[in-house]
Amino acid sequence: MRVQLKGINRSTKRLADGTSVTYWYAWRGGPRLTGEPGTPEFMASYQQACSEKQQERSAGTLQSLINAYQRSTDFLDRAPRTRADYIKQIKKIETKFGTFPIAALPSPKTRGIFKDWRDELAAASRRQADYAWTVLALILAWAKDRGKCAANPCERGGRVYSAERNDKIWTDEIEKTFREAAPAHLHLALTLALWTGQRQGDLLRLTWGNYDGEWIRLRQSKTGTRVAVPVGAPLKEALDAEKARKRGALVLLTAAGSKWTSDGFRTSWHKAAKKAGISGLTFHDLRGSAVTRLGIAGASVQEIATLTGLSLKDVQEMLDSHYLARDPTMAKNAVRKLETRTKSAN
Repeated sequence: MRVQLKGINRSTKRLADGTSVTYWYAWRGGPRLTGEPGTPEFMASYQQACSEKQQERSAGTLQSLINAYQRSTDFLDRAPRTRADYIKQIKKIETKFGTFPIAALPSPKTRGIFKDWRDELAAASRRQADYAWTVLALILAWAKDRGKCAANPCERGGRVYSAERNDKIWTDEIEKTFREAAPAHLHLALTLALWTGQRQGDLLRLTWGNYDGEWIRLRQSKTGTRVAVPVGAPLKEALDAEKARKRGALVLLTAAGSKWTSDGFRTSWHKAAKKAGISGLTFHDLRGSAVTRLGIAGASVQEIATLTGLSLKDVQEMLDSHYLARDPTMAKNAVRKLETRTKSAN
């Protein structure tokens, strides 16, 4: 099947010897194409001409910075899921600001223009508005660092979305409720998350080769951090039971024994939580809950960071600001200690 290429211009000329020859151009007045129509050489020539034309048109605009960023290792080295999420936001940026001149970035008015755009996006979704702003700021920071632009008007832009997850903890009671209502094939995912503190994506990619009976060793896809997690008794029991069945190379599989997709897993998890009457808690909250449980058990910040692959700063912030401050177990422990002290004093 021959592909119809837009803009192709044909020109037939008679040579001095009386023969006729046909030349093909990418468009009227455009570069001449090589090869015969329909051949790979012809298609490659056409695509090259279009690419050069696009680069010429985007020169001096924000689009040129976006294109350069997407060719950089800063973008290409990110996880596939992250790149896909970035591209969704990049398309919004291209639609609104693709032709925005680079020379106008240092202008004091530019920051206001970009913030007005974020406010427009926020009318539909504040979270997505912040995400789009973050990606734009990241691209401009990359470009500024390489001398491709003089300013990044999105620096320290703040957020329009705020969500407190201080009380988003999977308590023992909630865990029990989920297990009683959820299908069996989701139980191991729950145990893995609570006993390893790893992200959903890394757990869904976990293979039996990552588990040697005592340790789970993996490289986190988001940060590239290598972690070695000693397997606690409850997790070992669950893993060994599943390994005895060993339905495939992956540890976590659907009820039918097939590989999970990220969206498929999230949907199934949400349905199971809803069936259990659990609202406001996500699988992502299990990571913070794991940190909380380790903190309550007396693990140090350094120990928790080593186990989960989180930075010391992130662990400390979780313990200080987001989780332990609201965990009811901590309050109960404090009162019990005070009761013990009071009894001893009397």
